[in-house]
Parts: sequence; structure tokens; C-alpha cells
Amino acid sequence: MATKGYIRYKGNYKYQLVNDYQIIISITPGSDIKTDFIDLDTLGKLVVKKSYAWDGPSGPVKDTKKNLRASLVHDALYQLMRNEKLKSRTHRKAADQIFKDICLEDGVPKFWSSNFYKALRKFGKPAASPENKKKVRRAPEVNSD
Repeated sequence: MATKGYIRYKGNYKYQLVNDYQIIISITPGSDIKTDFIDLDTLGKLVVKKSYAWDGPSGPVKDTKKNLRASLVHDALYQLMRNEKLKSRTHRKAADQIFKDICLEDGVPKFWSSNFYKALRKFGKPAASPENKKKVRRAPEVNSD
């Protein structure tokens, strides 16, 4: 069987939602934000939609059931910042606080939740920058012959 064409994809994801996830958060944009996989309304209702893919907690943090929900919400918010739907300068600190709060709700000890928050504040800025959008890859690669 001969095939033609190529696929376009983004990589580095570990998890994918099986159904929509909804949460009320403290971030309330001036107008509703609607994307293919994330909606955030002016009342702070965040909906991360079925099939959304994310990579879990970053850095040396081990993925656990106690921090996975926090990483989902945080990754979705940072994605909105990278895609310039939310302003990083205005909303990144609140997104980092939401990560900490969800970690605490889900049983991450206060010591670790606080340290995760401090690390996000110190090292997270590049991950929210539009310059660091996930690259679209292509397979197969373009032949240079």
C-alpha cells in the first residue's frame, strides 16, 4: 500500500483527558475565551475538554495522583498564556497559586505545595511565554534529495 502526504503533530505529552474537566478558578478574563481544547469564561469557569493532552508536572517533580489534577489546570492556563489568550504578566502568579491550592486540596503536603509554588514563581516564566509555543512537527521529514 502506498501512502502520500505527511502528518503534522505536537509532541511531549503523557496524558490525555477521557472526558471534559470543569473547575471554577480565580482567573476571570475580560471576555470569554474559547479554544479547541480549553474554555475560560468571565466568571472563572475553566473547561478543559475531552482529548486535551498535557505532560504532567514539570522539572524534578514526580507525577502522582495528588498533583496530576493541578498540573492539568496549570498546563491549560499556561497554554492560554503561550497562545496569547491570557496575559502572562497579569495571570501567571494566579495560575501558580491555583496549582498550589489544588495540590493542597488533593493531599500534597503543605511543605511540598509551597516548594512547588516557589519553583513555579522562580522558573515558570518561560513556559508561559508565546515564544515557547509547542512546535508543530512533521512526519515524514521533508526529503533533502
